Amino acid sequence: MTTTATDAPAPPSTARGLWSRLRGPLLALLLLVVSGVILGALQSGEQHGRLDPRSADRTGSRALSQLLASHGVSTQVATSSEEAAAAAGPDTTLLITDPDVLTQDQLTGLHTATAHTPGRTVLLAPGAAALETFAPGVQMEPPAPTSVRRPSCSLPAAHRAGSALLGGLRYTTAAGGADRCYPGAGTATLLRLPAPDNGRDTVLLGSADLLYNHHLAEHGNASLALQLLGTRKHLVWYLPSVSDPSSAQDDQRGFLDLIPSGWRWALLQLAFAAVPAALWRARRLGPLVAERLPVTVPAAETTEGHARLYEQANARDRAAAVLRSATRARLAPLIGVASAHAHTADVLLPSLHAHLTSAPGAETGLDALLFGPAPADDRALVHLADQLDALESSIVSQERHAPREHPDR
Repeated sequence: MTTTATDAPAPPSTARGLWSRLRGPLLALLLLVVSGVILGALQSGEQHGRLDPRSADRTGSRALSQLLASHGVSTQVATSSEEAAAAAGPDTTLLITDPDVLTQDQLTGLHTATAHTPGRTVLLAPGAAALETFAPGVQMEPPAPTSVRRPSCSLPAAHRAGSALLGGLRYTTAAGGADRCYPGAGTATLLRLPAPDNGRDTVLLGSADLLYNHHLAEHGNASLALQLLGTRKHLVWYLPSVSDPSSAQDDQRGFLDLIPSGWRWALLQLAFAAVPAALWRARRLGPLVAERLPVTVPAAETTEGHARLYEQANARDRAAAVLRSATRARLAPLIGVASAHAHTADVLLPSLHAHLTSAPGAETGLDALLFGPAPADDRALVHLADQLDALESSIVSQERHAPREHPDR
């Protein structure tokens, strides 16, 4: 019954085993991070600071801001609708770079703040909601390709600038006095609505490409941008953002509101179908059934596997308890003790003392050997195993050499 830990091959170290288990997920995570960094580096800068007068990126507008400043026009950047409405006072130009991200309350607030003040409002590619608020009666047409177009109108700013890069959304109106410039497929991509009595006119641009840094020096883009945005000494450059607190809407629809109607009935039908399916496929718990194993595992390999598990977990107490329990179970029938009392010290130990009287001192320490505390280290565990083996061997030897009465006597 000798079981020594030194006979089994040493298990791999904890660090090496941990690396073997985690290297796959770590390599996959590293590959994901590297891919994200590469994609971010390739795409960075293309949309960063789009139409921002402080940005020198290709799609920024810092060049236009400096051009306006050289002509005495000051530019104030606004990032909220309240800030833009407060800054767009009399004799100012208000540029809204992305009106379609504004809520109806924001659009109404900006229009109310500027409706009775002289100046100009410029909208870049406005959609239906912005047109309804700032340019009633104007209809939006499908976009046209952005290309260099001729003015084809009598607007002085367009006539002086000449050809410019325009396109995008097209606009039509029946209002008299409107300037329809740079047509695409016969419809204007730059529409200027005349100023009412308060003196504030409205300019609609179907595309913002001519305001970008890398297009400003081409054709008549710089001249047209300067004349559209530099008619007043102060320009409010509004960069709408979805992070603007005023963009929150009280009537915003939740996630469930976006799901098509009838989903509740569909979910109820799925629930009714899932219950019978679960009852049909559920595992029925019954009595245990013994099955033949596909592979017979030798007892030595099982014992060796248990020993390795105990060693890795430093479970010396558990290993010692198993060794002692197995020894007591084997000794009990040899010394005439019932199996039910094999683990009862008051029954087992007296019988052992009676069988070991022929070996003086052999019975000393039986209580600690068979029912004692757990070993303090691996060396003590091996010593315990050797002692248990020696005890069992001595009992077996005594039983073999014990004198037996002859049947004829």
